[in-house]
Amino acid sequence: QVQLVESGGGLVQTGGSLRLSCVAKGTIGEIKAMAWYRQTPGQERELVARLWSSGVTDYADSVKGRFIISGDNYMAYLQMVNLQPADVAKYYCNMELATAYRLDVYQNYWGEGTQVTVAS
Repeated sequence: QVQLVESGGGLVQTGGSLRLSCVAKGTIGEIKAMAWYRQTPGQERELVARLWSSGVTDYADSVKGRFIISGDNYMAYLQMVNLQPADVAKYYCNMELATAYRLDVYQNYWGEGTQVTVAS
């Protein structure tokens, strides 16, 4: 019923910028939070940034001052500047939301990910 689709990944040089986008498709009711996670092979998925419906944001220490999360209706964005080789990972969109059919039930949904590669 709900699908998250990411876009915007790619290859950049060190110090470059990218903007990731994520669209939620389906019968969306309410979105409690939008987030971006990232994962490298053999490592656990880690939270990069989260935006709550209240407007409060959380960021991993490693991206503070470089990444900005934003959202609009059913879209989530991650603006990334001054990218470093340590930022290389597959980035996943996550939303905690309730469908229009069950506004009392919130679930986590994930996209399939988009690869970000930074050339040193």
